[in-house]
Amino acid sequence: MKLLPTGIENFKTMIDKSAYYVDKTNFIEDVLSEQVVLYTRPRRFGKTLNMSMLYYFFSIKEKENSYLFDGLNISKNKDALKVQNKYPTIFISLKEMKSLTFDAQISSFSNVIYELLEKNLEILSSDQLSDTTKDILNKLHNRSSSIEDLKISLRVITNALYTYYQQKVIVLIDEYDVPLQAAYQNNYYEEMVEFLRSVFSSALKTNDALEKGVMTGCLRISKESIFTGLNNFTAYSVLNNISSESFGFTELEVKQLLKDYNLSEKMDEVKEWYDGYQFGNKEIYNPWSTLMYVKNITQDVSFKPISFWANTSGNDLIVKYIQNGDKKLRKEFDVLMNGQSLIKYIKPELTYREMDNINNIYSFLLLTGYLKVIKDRGENQYELVIPNKEVYEIYKQSFMSYFEDYTTSKKNELYQELVDGDAKKVNLLLNDILLRSISYFDNQESFYHGFLVGLLNDYEVVSNRESGNGRFDVCVLPENILGTVVLIECKYSISEDDLIDDAKEGARQIVEKKYLEEHREEFNDENGNYSATKFMDYRLKSMKNTNDFIEYTITFSVTKENDTYVVAQPTDNDLLKIHGIYNYELD
Repeated sequence: MKLLPTGIENFKTMIDKSAYYVDKTNFIEDVLSEQVVLYTRPRRFGKTLNMSMLYYFFSIKEKENSYLFDGLNISKNKDALKVQNKYPTIFISLKEMKSLTFDAQISSFSNVIYELLEKNLEILSSDQLSDTTKDILNKLHNRSSSIEDLKISLRVITNALYTYYQQKVIVLIDEYDVPLQAAYQNNYYEEMVEFLRSVFSSALKTNDALEKGVMTGCLRISKESIFTGLNNFTAYSVLNNISSESFGFTELEVKQLLKDYNLSEKMDEVKEWYDGYQFGNKEIYNPWSTLMYVKNITQDVSFKPISFWANTSGNDLIVKYIQNGDKKLRKEFDVLMNGQSLIKYIKPELTYREMDNINNIYSFLLLTGYLKVIKDRGENQYELVIPNKEVYEIYKQSFMSYFEDYTTSKKNELYQELVDGDAKKVNLLLNDILLRSISYFDNQESFYHGFLVGLLNDYEVVSNRESGNGRFDVCVLPENILGTVVLIECKYSISEDDLIDDAKEGARQIVEKKYLEEHREEFNDENGNYSATKFMDYRLKSMKNTNDFIEYTITFSVTKENDTYVVAQPTDNDLLKIHGIYNYELD
């Protein structure tokens, strides 16, 4: 069986290693009909591999590698073959430009330009270039150039290549928006926009040396933000039919892949987990996750599908929306998590600044692969759902991770407010916790019962125990003999109008069924007074059913009397420590 190309993004490496390749060379035909074009797709959908493929097809320096396309779809297109390896070709990737500061980003871009010049050293020594051009190129190569020189670096290099080869240049820029996302997250967005606007405009706008420009990214950043004045510019996103099959796997391609690895019976499983994307009018599978699944299951027949994509895509922006979202947003996410759809207005163009507006979250989630369109309702209104089980798991884990972090920070505060008896603060805090729980929680009384038991599990919780004339729901016992017992009765209201009446019914139930009195009387002596001894006995018995440990240091005094060592009687506090009922507040 052929090598599964998980992690291979270089087209030549793919072909030379005889790795399993799903033929996407028809993409070249689409590119030939464009002048300057941007393709936006989610992470790990084959953008870099396709750009590498374009480089090896067009580059005048890769003539000896023309064999890479033998037998592939593009080899049947005689018109396309006429321009194979005819153009000086620049191929750069900005995917590693994730620096925390603007200066560091500029340094990173300088390295990108240096590596580009290392691949085109012939122009540095060319007698065809002016001294001014040579001076700029040498500064760029020495990484001693000014920021102004970096802004025009691609234009200078394209013109130099044009002069040297007497042939116009193709410019390929992969993951163009990665630096913008980093800038947005690290608060230097405006500076980054201004810099990249200059870089792209100088290279792609009214550049006589330019044959074609091809860019890829996840988001289509608005023209007003970064592509100002590019009248020759076209963008194709997941909403467009053009090149809809060029990124990701079609269902036929997945069926063939599974057949080739004797896994045809796994088609339903793969479809459930990794299908569900809609690019234009085409049904598309996540290629990375599909290949990773095949790789794992060929190594272990018992392998069960997991979310591979979660480890390749940054989900921090999703978490940000979860944290900052209002009640309406959380309810809408609840709808999505329950397998239902939402109808939303989608902006095909965004700036990262617009992501501060919570109304744009659905545009972001759709364009980056976290939602899919099931119906176009016109005027940029789309019906949206979660595409597959893999993405559902990403939502689930993102929500749960945030929820767990939040509740951990709030549970002690909640317990203290319960002990203090501040009903208003308890209400506000518990409501906030529940609002952030999204869709993992049921809407039945039994759920809230279990939810509170889990939420307060750092304390000694007694659940659903007989007391008085019935069974209480939740009782939180104090850490010491002087502490406060918290007793909670759970009620589920069908509507907001019933909340007060149901709460009153819960309180009345506690009183009428003597839940609290029963607990109080448990530790009373024959005169009806609280007995510390009874409470200590209870604690000793409860210790038999616990695995919790508290470490104390106990010091014993040892004296020598008549050649005999005598250990002094432990103090009362030491005895309490030994028995596990010591209360540090008694000191």
